[in-house]
Amino acid sequence: MSINYLDRIPNNVNLSEDRTLQRALEHWQPNYLKWWQEMGPESSQAHEVYLRTAVSVQPDGWAHFGHVRMPDYRWGIFLAPQDGQRKMHFGDHIGKDVWQEAPGEHRANLRRIIVTQGDTEPASVEQQRHLGHTAPSQYDLRNLFQVNVEEGRHLWAMVYLLHRYFGRDGREEADALLERNSGDEDSPRILGAFNEKTPDWLAFYMFTYFTDRDGKFQLSALSESCFDPLARTTKFMLTEEAHHMFVGESGVSRVLQRTAEVMRQRGIEAPDQVRAAGVIDLQTIQRYINFHYSVTIDLFGADQSSNAATFYSSGLKGRYEESKRTDDHQLKDRAYSILTVTNGELKEVEVPMLNALNEVLRDDFIRDTVAGVGRWNRVLEKNGIDFRLQVPHKAFNRQIGTLAGVRVSPEGIILSEEQWQAHQDEWLPTAEDRAFVGSLMGRVTEPGQFANWIAPPVIGINRQPINFDYIRFN
Repeated sequence: MSINYLDRIPNNVNLSEDRTLQRALEHWQPNYLKWWQEMGPESSQAHEVYLRTAVSVQPDGWAHFGHVRMPDYRWGIFLAPQDGQRKMHFGDHIGKDVWQEAPGEHRANLRRIIVTQGDTEPASVEQQRHLGHTAPSQYDLRNLFQVNVEEGRHLWAMVYLLHRYFGRDGREEADALLERNSGDEDSPRILGAFNEKTPDWLAFYMFTYFTDRDGKFQLSALSESCFDPLARTTKFMLTEEAHHMFVGESGVSRVLQRTAEVMRQRGIEAPDQVRAAGVIDLQTIQRYINFHYSVTIDLFGADQSSNAATFYSSGLKGRYEESKRTDDHQLKDRAYSILTVTNGELKEVEVPMLNALNEVLRDDFIRDTVAGVGRWNRVLEKNGIDFRLQVPHKAFNRQIGTLAGVRVSPEGIILSEEQWQAHQDEWLPTAEDRAFVGSLMGRVTEPGQFANWIAPPVIGINRQPINFDYIRFN
């Protein structure tokens, strides 16, 4: 299959002159398009969608808008501009030149990092593939598709690194990224959260708020890497990741706005009354928060990890905003507090910071997440609603690390198994909750029209009007 490398795959990696990379991509691209047809957005291949496409990393090049069929989307390969003076700024080799090729002694770990990140990108597309059938508006459907094609481009970004820097092993790993599928019993995705279902739009908004925010922090840590191609690749990915989090935060805000409007107009508070009015009650929204938050913070891994220490000391993966921190960037004499269970109570204990770097990143994520939940609460406050949302305790519903399987309430109280079973339906979405939310999901396709359970956005995409024809259904 011949590919026009100047037009079909926009890039700044000199792809048109790299015959080895061309041959690898000529093998991989047809398999990718086959995967997209089979596992991408369902029944949408002929739609012309108002999408943002990156054609360069320059400010005027990464956000070109226009209607395009998704199979024809130009999935490009972009690295942030190279800094020829960049030095290693953390770990055991501070001050040395960053690597432009994968160093032999770190090759396996680098490949593992890239494969794990790359595996999340197609996974989320697979999780969301049915949502187009129940979109609450054209505006939202377009945002779903924008998230999907950019996750696809992020997969291309990781596949480029595998093909360019890891030879035959990299090519095999790139193929395997298309062979695993979210939730597949025999060949699931690597990380647990990416095997969960995304059955409705409230779950989608929660996923893009919480789980894509995990992506922000993981990509930020990788953008500090002393392997320069990885750092430059993830820096540009972060530009697009911001939109995914916007979709989640604004989506939940609009759900809250509509619920609050109905509660205020009808003078109702009880969940059954709110549901009877055809909007999502605040208690159900809180349970969705509890679930998605707890699943997402597990993505950061065990609270103590020798791998995290190795990745840092070797210069493979830094901390969030590593270059802004004022310590020695080696951390060999630093400690950090983690939670553990002692005599039936949650206690903080100090451990070597190098081994606790997953926890450091998790805590950075939690602070960022709490700020966003505060913005959701301002929607309720402005509407005169007393109810306040919150994230549960860090130990709640954990499946990874020291806290795995420990029964803890959202307030941080350790429970017996019996107590947990008696109350978990108050804290996590029930089958009834999901069935109710699912019952509200009906496709709205008329431009400018929105489902009853969600408010319109304040502004359209790329300054277009709310009733713009975002999707041309062919």
